[in-house]
Amino acid sequence: MKHILCLLLVSLVSLAGHGQPAVNLVPLPRSVSMKQGLFILPERPVIACDAALRPQADWLACRLMAAPRRNPVVKPGATKGHFTLIIDSLSVTEAEGYRLDVSPKGVRLSGHDAAGIFYGLQTFIQLLPPEIYQERATSDVAWQTPCLTVSDAPAHPYRGYMLDVARYFFSKDYIKRTIDHMAAYKLNKLQLHLIDDSGWRMEVAAYPRLTEVGAWAGEGITRLGGYYTEADLREIVSYAAVRGVEVIPEIEFPAHILSAVVAYPYLACRGEQHAVQTEQSISPEILCVGNDSALVFLKDVLDATLRIFPSRYINIGGDEAIYRRWEECPRCRQRMSREGIDKAPELQGWLTNRVNNYLRSKGRTVIGWEEVMLRGKVDQPLVSMVWHQPADSAVAKKNGMKAVLAPCYYTYLDFPETGRNDEVKAATWCPPISLSRCYSMPIEDTGDTSTVIGVQACMWSDQFIHGTLLQELRQLDENRSERYIEHFIFPRLLAVSELGWTPKAQRNYTGFTARLAHHYRRLLAMDRGFRVPLPEATEVRQNPDHSFSFRLHCPVEGAQICYTTNATEPHHHSATLQSGEWVSVGKPEMLKAIVVVTDTKWSLPVSGTDLLPK
Repeated sequence: MKHILCLLLVSLVSLAGHGQPAVNLVPLPRSVSMKQGLFILPERPVIACDAALRPQADWLACRLMAAPRRNPVVKPGATKGHFTLIIDSLSVTEAEGYRLDVSPKGVRLSGHDAAGIFYGLQTFIQLLPPEIYQERATSDVAWQTPCLTVSDAPAHPYRGYMLDVARYFFSKDYIKRTIDHMAAYKLNKLQLHLIDDSGWRMEVAAYPRLTEVGAWAGEGITRLGGYYTEADLREIVSYAAVRGVEVIPEIEFPAHILSAVVAYPYLACRGEQHAVQTEQSISPEILCVGNDSALVFLKDVLDATLRIFPSRYINIGGDEAIYRRWEECPRCRQRMSREGIDKAPELQGWLTNRVNNYLRSKGRTVIGWEEVMLRGKVDQPLVSMVWHQPADSAVAKKNGMKAVLAPCYYTYLDFPETGRNDEVKAATWCPPISLSRCYSMPIEDTGDTSTVIGVQACMWSDQFIHGTLLQELRQLDENRSERYIEHFIFPRLLAVSELGWTPKAQRNYTGFTARLAHHYRRLLAMDRGFRVPLPEATEVRQNPDHSFSFRLHCPVEGAQICYTTNATEPHHHSATLQSGEWVSVGKPEMLKAIVVVTDTKWSLPVSGTDLLPK
């Protein structure tokens, strides 16, 4: 009953006006005021915009072409159109904020900045039918939206997603695809994990062996890898900028740098030749801090990074270093002696300070995994990427620094949603992270004096590093790795987007899942993979004859529940359970049910035993 009442309350709030269709926006905006009437998309929409908003207007025009017979016209400098896009930082006072007014006559969108305009467009697009995301024009769809006013701005300035392209190389086009699905849900920071023991992915002209050698692993037909040219990365940065996404490079050191050591052995303390990893592990080889030539190399790489990436933030990694090599190295010990350092881990603090001061002189802000605060004294503020528990941000607060929450127990999306044996192979070194757990991560809104400035989801690719489980079949152009990634990030990435955007006082998991039910169809229209949620029990009763009756809820709009009552595995041709219908079995384990989204996309099965009240 409590569940039903919550759903009813969410429905009433989303209607906000008698007779108006519900709007199911993710992330939830700060304020939605429904109005009477509908806006019907004209056949030749005119998009008037400030001249500086031409890229965002062009993006909208391309998107509207999914509606048949719609041929948008963009008019930079014009002030009247079916769509009017303007920068108005006086009335929209918060960065990335916007005001969206939809009336029967047209759409007026005011933004504090270009990013706010783009996020307002994303909100408008979510008002249209899901087919708006398809690449081909679609007929037999009502191309109309409810009339409303949305006033909105993010609760946190940093709303991130990290993609590990070092352990597994993803194409430039896939990174663009990643940017698109981030932008659709108002995530604004893409951290590219460009360097690790198993691959170096960024071209550096002064050090060609980084990509000639360090970007590849294995031999013969099993050789895999790749890298991004400077032109590729600039193209990615430009593509992201239109969509309000800042691309943040991660230049990992002193550890996780074996790929560079393979290319240039002098960078490590021993100077020995190694091979690029073909299986995941943390190499003991780290950058030799006692070697001045290694420090020159690091500066050269950072300078190349600054030329390519205009981002405010530069991530310097800094995690999981094994200090045995420094303890054994005569040059590193000499460095410790000259700098008055007693313990090898404190040498990392010396290096962090050196890099932090240099990047600050270039107008950049350093981010590092939380170890950068814990390995020696850091003299100047930086941003800590907290990857253990959210409460660990207290260390940043104590040191007068900022923090981004990316805790492995809440936002590492390479963990499965459940501990079931039939989940897709995933990381196991932490417990599973359900959608509800991801959404429950404690995070306060960001204010002027806040330590925590945002949240980040992380997708590590070491689970299928150069293995056979997700080996690409290039003859079939089969990209299993991309579908694997999307299965894990959706729908949990949408939970992270709401953690980052929506104020804490407005976040409610029941409301979120009610709105999320409508977004699976949108993900399908975007051609995104996702994990289909399991059927849910709304009521369970034991009958006088000791049999059990179940009433099930389908958590995906437009999907259906298929079931069996003889303990066999259901499929898309099994019996279909109608809304509100009861199904009875002699024993709970005899019931098996799945959510069927399409003929080829189903959930894992649940049994009646799984659905009994805990």
